[in-house]
Amino acid sequence: MKQLKVAIIGQGRSGYSIHGTYLIDDTERFKVVAVIDFIEKRRLLAKERYGNHVVTSDNYKDLFGMDIDLVINASYSHMHYSVTKDLLMHGFNVLTEKPFCGTADEVQNLIDTARKKKRMLAVFQNSRFTAYFMKVMEILESKVLGDIIQVSIDFSGYARRWDWQTLQSHNAGNLFNTGPHPLDQALQIYGEGMPKVKAFMRRVNTFGDAEDYAKVILYGENKPIIDVEVTSCQGYKPYVYNIQGSKGALTGTMTKINWKYFKTEELPKQKLLLSFDKEGTDIPAYCAEDIKWYEEEWTSEGEKYGTFGASTRRYYDMLYDHMVHGDQLTVTAEQVKKQIAVIEEAHRQNPLSKKF
Repeated sequence: MKQLKVAIIGQGRSGYSIHGTYLIDDTERFKVVAVIDFIEKRRLLAKERYGNHVVTSDNYKDLFGMDIDLVINASYSHMHYSVTKDLLMHGFNVLTEKPFCGTADEVQNLIDTARKKKRMLAVFQNSRFTAYFMKVMEILESKVLGDIIQVSIDFSGYARRWDWQTLQSHNAGNLFNTGPHPLDQALQIYGEGMPKVKAFMRRVNTFGDAEDYAKVILYGENKPIIDVEVTSCQGYKPYVYNIQGSKGALTGTMTKINWKYFKTEELPKQKLLLSFDKEGTDIPAYCAEDIKWYEEEWTSEGEKYGTFGASTRRYYDMLYDHMVHGDQLTVTAEQVKKQIAVIEEAHRQNPLSKKF
């Protein structure tokens, strides 16, 4: 089995806890050969973690000229575009963390650069590969719920933040930080075309100047209304997904999904009446009928590595198969360009003053 040589830029929450943690568990396919981080103690920790063979530096440009198959760009969010472009220009295949870029134009520029240099450009949209989302898509594609009227997606909680991911100058805030997860899923459900966007954003408890409340509604002709919430003001969390369909409904979390549906041919026969009474009386009645519901349930008990770990593993399976066997990328930069365009429009509709 071919082993790919990997460099990681950034040993923060993503570079260390997500990519680094995964890669030390998949050494048959990947070998970390270089780590870049501004902070010396993180560079020292990298040698302890990945081995003394690892080249460390505080400058990603020291990678230039090295024999590396893949560079993971887990730098600060506002650096994703510039660092990724520089890497592509110097002939590297790049996997970029979320958020991919600050604008759709930046995304297109990276796409054009990757094509020109004949390099791979990938985006780490791992939530596309979570078991719960794959189950949601399976149910939707089965058409058992009928036409989908509305999809509500909630990636919220109650929390305060005081780190760099609260700063507009760092391409941060809830929509840039967490938003790429549910928005990627939402756009998969939406399908072809660019949705119309209506967004609401506020600063509530953040210590920075970016939003910590965001609601984004996607809609379009002959499309479901998709309501995405990424708020830090939600103390109660009833669901991650709530779906309304013409023949059924679904509600679920990341670990449990319930859905129910009826079969049209089994519905009671009805006809339109202007008014009617309760049977055998002169008392006016409401519409009421007994519908035979079919109810099903799914749980994530079989996920060996947990929701997040398993999705990361599936993403790297896809990435490896593309780089080694020539399979198509399931997540493409062109797809993520739509997501960044949605985020860009949400910010255009909700300009917030910059304080830092």
